[in-house]
Order: sequence, then structure tokens, then C-alpha cells
Amino acid sequence: MARQSIVEEKSVAFAKRVAKCYRYLLEKKKESVASYQFYKSGTSIGANVREGLFAQSRKDFISKMNIALKEAGETDYWLEILYSAEYLT
Repeated sequence: MARQSIVEEKSVAFAKRVAKCYRYLLEKKKESVASYQFYKSGTSIGANVREGLFAQSRKDFISKMNIALKEAGETDYWLEILYSAEYLT
């Protein structure tokens, strides 16, 4: 079995933490709108990294990694919103 790339490993681990945080926000804080956006963008990072690993060309690989980077930026935005609204500490 081939070794996972460090980026893939970290993006999967991050997606798991995002999923747990999303569940917490829904169940404990009763917040669903911003947390759903956070969930979508946070789990999309790893999905795009995984797609990039099976890219058909270097250009396709770079495109997938750039999409993952954009999703990371969006995730950071939603974390900032959730933190400033005091849903997260």
C-alpha cells in the first residue's frame, strides 16, 4: 500500500475535526447556518486534495490544489465568524 501524502493525511484529520465541531455546534449550540458552511468548506479541502492525487495532468493537479487552498480560506472565514459570534472559544 502506498504511503499517504502528508497533505492528504492532514486534510483527512482536519475534516474529521470539522465534522466533530459541526456536530457540537448543531447539538450544543443550536447553530446551523454558519456551521453548515464551515462543514462544507472544511471537508471539501480533503476531497480536493484526494482528487488532486489522481489528477490527469500537472495542470489538473495544480487546479485541484488551488481549489483546496480556496476552501481552506473559506473555512478560516467561517471559523472567524463562529468565533466572533461566540459559538466557539
